Amino acid sequence: MNNSRIARLREKAFQLRGGVWTLLFAVVLALARPTGESFIWGLPFVFMGQALRFWGVGCVRRYRGERVGAEKLTTWGPYAFVRNPLYVGNGLIGLGWGVMAGPLPLLIMSVTFFLLYTVLIVPYEEDFLLGKFGEEYERYKRKTGAFFPVRWPERQEITGPFDRSVLWVSERHSLLTTAVGSFLIALKCFFAY
Repeated sequence: MNNSRIARLREKAFQLRGGVWTLLFAVVLALARPTGESFIWGLPFVFMGQALRFWGVGCVRRYRGERVGAEKLTTWGPYAFVRNPLYVGNGLIGLGWGVMAGPLPLLIMSVTFFLLYTVLIVPYEEDFLLGKFGEEYERYKRKTGAFFPVRWPERQEITGPFDRSVLWVSERHSLLTTAVGSFLIALKCFFAY
């Protein structure tokens, strides 16, 4: 595949990321064979993922939309640990749902998450950030892992603006999706036997 096709595929994946996530959950739910124990083991990952998303969203001014955009390069809060805390949060939520649902849904969730985010979405966003912020982004990228911390940041690197008011505006859809998804898996667990 040539570079322009890959670029278009990445752009389309970014634009459809919410729909793909919903479709992925539907597949996980259809295949789910949860137990009370698996639900309990998965729930902490879901809570951690949503908490990380709240922290990340409070640190950025704009993140929703079909186009990549950034007014300022956010490097504080969870962004001091990883470059993609919102996607790490999604990954934790997906991991939790997979653990709740069983081995096959966990495998499907993990593979799809890896392909969607590491191969398509993150490279697309990083191209934009590199073009907009240049060397500033390069420096940030060198010292901060994409999905896993590569070092422990200094306290002053973590401290930065946090706007609680943006949480309800920007994150209510994600919170609702997380709550409803977890509830549906719980229902399947309760009514499966």
